[in-house]
Amino acid sequence: MLHLNSILLQAGAGGGGMVQLLLMGGIILVFWLFMIRPQAKKAKEQKKFIENLQKGDKAVTIAGIHGTINKINEDNTLQLEVSPGSYLKIEKSTISMEWSAALNKPQA
Repeated sequence: MLHLNSILLQAGAGGGGMVQLLLMGGIILVFWLFMIRPQAKKAKEQKKFIENLQKGDKAVTIAGIHGTINKINEDNTLQLEVSPGSYLKIEKSTISMEWSAALNKPQA
């Protein structure tokens, strides 16, 4: 009888492992849906935004510097005119997509 009880206990413990496995899979799925996927989507949009920058576009850097793009260089940098005749050479990746879009949004 003792042998039969130990077999039943082992069978029950195996079922609990399956529940834990499903729970862990659910946690990973939720983490992917709410954390990884949105970040990947935002990174893709940022890359597209950087690729579509053109001369004459108004831009804001992540440091808060406002200016107009004067020249786009081949080495992933651009020349930003911050005041008439004053230029800064900055990396394209420092342009803030959100702040630049807000700056270029038509005023209602």
